[in-house]
Amino acid sequence: MTSPFPETKTGLRFGLATLKASLVVTGCLAAVLAAGLPVRAEDNPVLAKVNGVEIRQSDVALAEEELGPSLAQMDPATKKDNVLAFLIDMKIVSKAAEDKKLENSDDFKKRLAFARSRLLMDSLLATEGKSATTDDAMKKVYEEASKQITGEQEVHARHILVESEDEAKAVKADLDKGADFAELAKKKSKDPGASDGGDLGFFTKDQMVPEFSAVAFALEPGKISDPVKSQFGWHIIKVEEKRTRQAPAFDQVKGQIETYVTRKAQADYVAKLREAAKVERMDKPAEPAAKPEAKTEAKPEAAKPAETKKK
Repeated sequence: MTSPFPETKTGLRFGLATLKASLVVTGCLAAVLAAGLPVRAEDNPVLAKVNGVEIRQSDVALAEEELGPSLAQMDPATKKDNVLAFLIDMKIVSKAAEDKKLENSDDFKKRLAFARSRLLMDSLLATEGKSATTDDAMKKVYEEASKQITGEQEVHARHILVESEDEAKAVKADLDKGADFAELAKKKSKDPGASDGGDLGFFTKDQMVPEFSAVAFALEPGKISDPVKSQFGWHIIKVEEKRTRQAPAFDQVKGQIETYVTRKAQADYVAKLREAAKVERMDKPAEPAAKPEAKTEAKPEAAKPAETKKK
């Protein structure tokens, strides 16, 4: 099991086409969930009327959920004003579309059928995912993941990366004379972490290339290596400290675990449904059915003469 531990137009009125595109592209899951939530009348005031048709606070909230990425840079007041303006336009234009009987076109019917299927799928998968994310399930995933990482050794090291062996030897000579490792890394290293004094933080053995890890994990804290060659160039490594890796606290990774459990439950559910469904791919040649193995009747072997042992 893979461990789940280790993912404007402010102030301007939205263009109707832009927001409509966002509605199509954004998933329909929020719409399904919001539609199922009871809303008290006093908490759901009417914000506008279009030809007598009400637009309530819940409609604005639903649209905000659907249009989330498009609204990310807006302050709450601007967001609400723009979404309400969009809903007003949507009511006006959709009524005009109804007057033109556009809902009777084949294209509209296909899109409506697609949207309905998508809403049904999202709703069912949301239900399956939610039912799977129990405290017991999340704690089990946490415990299994913790076992995989607890006890593994980690090293905290710095390094200086240069192009050639001669450069690496020169750096090592400066360090042997007492030069500060971090300051020398800032001046000499071509690694992106040079500005941090070559600090690599803590890492496990499999997080570095083998040549680097072999030396880093063999060094004692405070020691500096001889030049080490890897695919990236030549390294001088200094080990700062070593420790036994510990799993983070459950509350610290609870969000990641919940996402992992939800997605796994949904994927397993889809796989189960797919296995039971009859799916025919017309765009590909059918795979030949496996031929049943011919059954052979067991026949008694002919009696063999007893073998004589060699002396």
